[in-house]
Amino acid sequence: MRVARLLPIVWLLAACAPRGGISTGAAASGSAYDVVIENGRVIDGTGAAWFYGDVALRGDRIAAIGHRGAFASARAGQRVDATGHVVTPGFIDIQAQSYDNFMTGDGKALSMVTQGITTAILGEGSTPAPVNDHILALETDSASRVLLRRFTGPRGFSDWLEFMVARGASQNIGSFVGNGTVRVYGHGGGIGAATRVEIDTMQAMVRRAMLDGAFGIASALIYPPNVYASPEELTEVNKAAAPFGGVYITHMRSEGDKFLEGIDEALRVGRGAGVAVEIYHLKAGGVRNWPKMDVAIAKIDSARRAGQDVQADMYLYPAGGNSFASCIPPKYSADGKLMDNLKNPALRATMIAEIHARDAGYENLCEAATPANVMVVGFRKPEYKHFEGKRLSEIAAAMNKDWAEVIIDLNVAEELGLGEILFLMSEENIRKQIRLPWMKFGTDASSHDPATARGMTHPRAYGNFPRLLGKYVRDEPVTPLEAAVRKASAAVATRLSLHDRGVLKPGLKADVIVFDPNTVSDRATFEQPHQLSVGMKDVFVNGVAVLRDGQHTGAKPGQVVRGPGYAK
Repeated sequence: MRVARLLPIVWLLAACAPRGGISTGAAASGSAYDVVIENGRVIDGTGAAWFYGDVALRGDRIAAIGHRGAFASARAGQRVDATGHVVTPGFIDIQAQSYDNFMTGDGKALSMVTQGITTAILGEGSTPAPVNDHILALETDSASRVLLRRFTGPRGFSDWLEFMVARGASQNIGSFVGNGTVRVYGHGGGIGAATRVEIDTMQAMVRRAMLDGAFGIASALIYPPNVYASPEELTEVNKAAAPFGGVYITHMRSEGDKFLEGIDEALRVGRGAGVAVEIYHLKAGGVRNWPKMDVAIAKIDSARRAGQDVQADMYLYPAGGNSFASCIPPKYSADGKLMDNLKNPALRATMIAEIHARDAGYENLCEAATPANVMVVGFRKPEYKHFEGKRLSEIAAAMNKDWAEVIIDLNVAEELGLGEILFLMSEENIRKQIRLPWMKFGTDASSHDPATARGMTHPRAYGNFPRLLGKYVRDEPVTPLEAAVRKASAAVATRLSLHDRGVLKPGLKADVIVFDPNTVSDRATFEQPHQLSVGMKDVFVNGVAVLRDGQHTGAKPGQVVRGPGYAK
């Protein structure tokens, strides 16, 4: 009888075995494996307690898991000594942003794999696919337009995913479809309610994307063109994702003064469309809003008790980051005319007044943070580089201008290329959120390589998951290691219906990491962000070593991962 025919029996025995151990002895010793990871503390990702054990890989799958020494006499292509280390499933980043690295860069995702992240989930707000004439019309860069034309066909979303992996990627890649892309696809880039015909077009596009493997629809409701979509429109487009098991994941319309109202809207869309709801980077932004976190948690818990499937994720820093242009009222970005409007002297006084206003009808995070808590990054013009990493209040004083004027003038001067880091959140809330059973983690960042990186970026690009393991598990501690690993791996896989990875279990994909629990730490800071994390020893993606002894191997074995509606 072939070994493959015996696997169900082996796993029946495994289910009854203590500490997750499985069959050993003659069966194990007669096997041949590509990799055996031995002598480590195994955490399988389910939340179960760790045990000393060995993990054997064959091809792109986990072949067997046993007690320590179970595969000592088995033939193995390579052995990894995990003594003093922890062996877990690879982490799944539910809010990855590595578009440039995957589409035009080297695909190595260095700052991500050194965090133990084996799978990147893209999609917040907008995606490069699928593409039609409405989308091409808003793209001003000719090279980008040529690239986007690759994804205009009836399977444009799938073509995009396969394009990134075909180039070579060190991480697995999947994606939601961006709601901004959905809206422009059907309505164009302007403000205004979509017609029934336009919504039908959006729904047809969403159905095709779901068949291509999208995990659902991802909105970013403080940014154009997402911000132009009404709750009713969001409900209608999500109805198209519902039959395919789609999840509505949202950067809510407010995380500040209307934080609680933002949660209400997300819940309403989920109920109306019949889809699960996931809240991106749950936070209460701005000191005046910190007390709202307890109410927000109670609101989500109450919805869950009532039977609504709503969960959330977060990053592990007290500051967020986005485009410096996001502090400008989004109405000025309609139809791609932001730069023209910023240069229009007739609009300047009104725009400045709106940027200063506490409630001008949009999520103004610069006002919520206050200029002293806005770090401006990404300067390219020589005459402005000395402002890199300075606070908006400092820059305003140096330029002898009002801070709202500085936002306008620097966005014009740097051609909308600046970023900002906004110090908005409280450490107390971060600790409180980490403990929540329905919490998961995402970087909300793109990957970088310190050898080639220019300018400043948010340290979460280098340190989000090691910060969890070092600061919040080992040093403080806020949560047990087993719980942290579950929320970084299996919880995300379950949320996305990724049934072939996220847990250490024979037969599943061999996304496996080995790290030192005593040294794993983030090194990146807000002032010096381009520093790789430490303590991550080995990273295997689909059974191939991407990181060995902390060094990138150059391997790019990443595969496309797809949602439950995928149809080949």
